[in-house]
Amino acid sequence: MLRHSKLQKQVLALYRQFLRAGQDKPGFLPRIRDEFRENSRIKKTDVMHIEYLYRRGQRQLEQLRNANTKQLGSFSKPKEHAESN
Repeated sequence: MLRHSKLQKQVLALYRQFLRAGQDKPGFLPRIRDEFRENSRIKKTDVMHIEYLYRRGQRQLEQLRNANTKQLGSFSKPKEHAESN
């Protein structure tokens, strides 16, 4: 049986909370899944980055739970655009 670290359990719980909170808001579930899937590629050893995203996710979850929320910011860092010469 696979054992998860404390941080992994916290992230999985946050994901479930996001899915529950996003059920009542049209279009949010695919975005939530995509963001978590994208961030799942982060190395497990990059604990500082994971903890940062976890705390950021907690703040965004509170915003999502707000009845007035219509949009949700990104969970991941923006992709760098190539400089044009």
